[in-house]
Order: sequence, then C-alpha cells, then structure tokens
Amino acid sequence: MTTTATPRRSETSAAAAGGLVTFAAVMLFISGLLGIFRGIMGIAEDDVFVTTPNYVFKFDLTSWGWIHLILGAVAVLVSIGLFSAALWARVVGVGIAALLLVVSFLSIPYSPVWSITLIALYSFVIWALCVVQRDKFTGRAG
Repeated sequence: MTTTATPRRSETSAAAAGGLVTFAAVMLFISGLLGIFRGIMGIAEDDVFVTTPNYVFKFDLTSWGWIHLILGAVAVLVSIGLFSAALWARVVGVGIAALLLVVSFLSIPYSPVWSITLIALYSFVIWALCVVQRDKFTGRAG
C-alpha cells in the first residue's frame, strides 16, 4: 500500500502571497483615496479636467465626479477588508478594481495620462488578488 504525501507549501511562498495581497491592498487604498479626490474635483467643477465635446460616452464633470467619489470610497473600504485577509474583500476587490478600470478607460479623454496610469494599477490589483490561492491568503493549511 502506497501513501502519497501532500506536498506542504513553503513558508516563503505563503509569505510572498501575503505580501502580494498586502501590496494590492495598499495600491487599492491609495487609488481609492485618489479616486475620492478626483471625484471631489469633478463635483466642484474644477478646471483640472479637459472637456471633449464629441466624446461617445459623454457625461458632465459632476456625474464623473460622483462616480469616482463613490467607487473610490468603496475601494478604500474594500482595501481595509484586504488588510484583515477577508475572503469577501478579495472577491469584491477584484470587482471594484474592474469597475474602476472601466471608469478610468471611459475617462481617458478627460485626463489621459492619469487614466492610463490607473488602468495599469487596477490591472495589477486584479492580477494580485486573483493569483494568490485561498490557503496562502488566509494563512490556513490545505
């Protein structure tokens, strides 16, 4: 009778996975704060944004401001959940990062360089939250 031993994951890979999620949480927190500030600028109708009259997805700046403000606040709350290693925060974190990625894509005409930078950041957050296995994320074995 042969028995197969379940390979144990190394502590180094578990620490790396935890570090990856922590880094994603920090990035989501920072980008959420910046989204809140971006929302406030849009709501205040600041002259920071460029207006484009012939854009397919036309919203006024106040609408964009509220969208960024709400999604930024949700991102900050989810990142706090990620710091406590909550599984729900991982799932919601992927969803909110995807929504923020789409919103950043739609706001490229208003602030192109910043939007493209945020798209790259949100892509990394999605990758970091999806690549880590559940047992490495929560610190539980098998």
